[in-house]
Amino acid sequence: MPNRSAQEWIRLSMRTPGIFIFGLVMAPCGWVLDLTSTVAPNWRTIHNVPNRPADEVVQQGIWDICLAATTTTRTVCGQDDTTYFDNEIIPVAQGLMVASLIVTLIGLAVAIPGVRCWRDRPNWVVAGLGGLLIFLSGVMTIIPIAWYTHILTEVATVTPAADVRVGYCIILGYIGGIFEILGGFVMFIGICRCCGGKNRGEVPVEEVRSRFSHQKPPPRRVDVPSLNRARSSASSSVPYSKDSMDDDVSFPRAKSPAARSVNTSYSGRPYDADL
Repeated sequence: MPNRSAQEWIRLSMRTPGIFIFGLVMAPCGWVLDLTSTVAPNWRTIHNVPNRPADEVVQQGIWDICLAATTTTRTVCGQDDTTYFDNEIIPVAQGLMVASLIVTLIGLAVAIPGVRCWRDRPNWVVAGLGGLLIFLSGVMTIIPIAWYTHILTEVATVTPAADVRVGYCIILGYIGGIFEILGGFVMFIGICRCCGGKNRGEVPVEEVRSRFSHQKPPPRRVDVPSLNRARSSASSSVPYSKDSMDDDVSFPRAKSPAARSVNTSYSGRPYDADL
């Protein structure tokens, strides 16, 4: 794309660009999923724990540990396990997940003023920087999630690890991080001046001028004189006179039939019906 000073670009529509709509939808969805993954104590579950009931399940997160059962809905949290929380992955995951949530909010706060659709054109630089922050927040989510998944069975704990399974927080964290990465990357594309401005819904100013210059001029307006004629100025008790009515008529009047003559001096022979 040519330099901005050499060729000006303009948007013909105030509609929000599609890449910004995509990013502003994906980023909040990813933030909600990351928040659930951060606070929920289910990064992994331990089943079939020795010397424990068969239906008991240990749910371990990065902030808390809970005891649940497969036969009941009762869950007891606040379990102590210093060995588990002393693992290197736990403080790293805590810091990165919280930082990811904060950076996502900052990215949305920066991007929203740049994508306002009531302006002549969006602020592509500001919106692109917001997308970059959202992209980085997704990366900060994927790092601890992927690390924890890689060493899922190696994380030390006081509870004997009999049957270790992936918790739903890992799944939600992956989905939320991918949402933020995709949304932030798509919004960041707007800061790149590529594809001749077409990816941003803009057209060159010269093209707009030439388009309007080749249009046919509007038809010239012709003033038609009024057909109303001046009414008679003769004084009358009515607003018009017979003469003025005759003058205003633009079509021939039908002739009135002649009055029939009544012969009263009929001397013919009367008929029976006349009696």
